[in-house]
Amino acid sequence: MSTTAATEFAGAWTAGRSVRRTMLLMIFGLLAVALNTGIGYATAGTRAIPIVTGVLLCLAFATGVHLLHRATWLALLSLLPALFVLVGSVQLAPDLALEQRGLRQQVTIVDAEANGKRHTFTLHGTTGPLDEPLVYQGSSPGYRVGDTLTVLTDPDGRIALQDADRVDSAGKVTSLALGVVGWTVIALLAGWRGHVRRRTGRYAVAAF
Repeated sequence: MSTTAATEFAGAWTAGRSVRRTMLLMIFGLLAVALNTGIGYATAGTRAIPIVTGVLLCLAFATGVHLLHRATWLALLSLLPALFVLVGSVQLAPDLALEQRGLRQQVTIVDAEANGKRHTFTLHGTTGPLDEPLVYQGSSPGYRVGDTLTVLTDPDGRIALQDADRVDSAGKVTSLALGVVGWTVIALLAGWRGHVRRRTGRYAVAAF
């Protein structure tokens, strides 16, 4: 089949149009990261909101990859860097706030309760019991009664108490960077393969 005939398939794009659509997807990915990180800052202390918006934005990016690529596997692959984007954008704000204004103190775990995967640890500091417990969501918290650790508490009361060793804003920035790099590579690959698939008439779909 000649090149001229191949470009006559329904939905075929010119090279310029494919480049523009690829750039739009890359820009959307960057805006999604920036937007959800901003939402995380605006709602610091309420992680449910940036989690919901982050999931929606990650799914929107995956949908864009699917439309650009005209296949499913790259869209599914984009969910891997989406996890880095989600973790970084949701947790960066509270970690940074605790590092900047958090009060550091050494405490001892004096009691523990478990409700499913939610583990609640009662803490006792140098001046007496703490009003706020340490809460861990997961199957293996790694804490036991009698353990001594350093925690960070928010004097404004907006951010939940955290184990100081697990507060790492630099790590969250790295997570965001990895997510952005991953999305960028996937967008470029989707744009290139999608252009080829359209020119060869594979899985013709309506252009967006």
